[in-house]
Amino acid sequence: MRADPLLLTAGEWLGIAGGVLLLLTVVGFVARWGIRFRLVGVTSFTVLLSLSCLAFAVSYAPRIQVEGAVSVPVVFDNGADLVVAAAPATMDPASYGPSVEQVARNLRGSGRNATEVEVRLRRVEPSATGTDRPVILAAARRNLADGQVTLLP
Repeated sequence: MRADPLLLTAGEWLGIAGGVLLLLTVVGFVARWGIRFRLVGVTSFTVLLSLSCLAFAVSYAPRIQVEGAVSVPVVFDNGADLVVAAAPATMDPASYGPSVEQVARNLRGSGRNATEVEVRLRRVEPSATGTDRPVILAAARRNLADGQVTLLP
């Protein structure tokens, strides 16, 4: 589990500030200050920010970079077992495999109802006047259970 130290520190400091504001809010209600209800809002917002910073710091995972890969946009994702990325027209054929592997490794498995996802790298090429056809340049399969990626022929 990776955690971003800046967000962890911010979450801790916001948590301390939330605790201090909570004490001020309790004192405000006991002393019947005029701003006691505003303190409730400020305190709850500060605690919410603290929890959000801590949750994001713990859940953050940077993108994986594969050597020789080109960053390509995902143009189709059915949410289950198929993801399609678009290759630029000037892409070197040697980078097809690493690029599709990089897309597959950066997929998140949460919310998908399949155990394996196929990732395809494609380019749209003109076939006749006014018509185009997609050409699959490379494909990979990622097992979401163990994270293993295999390049397909």
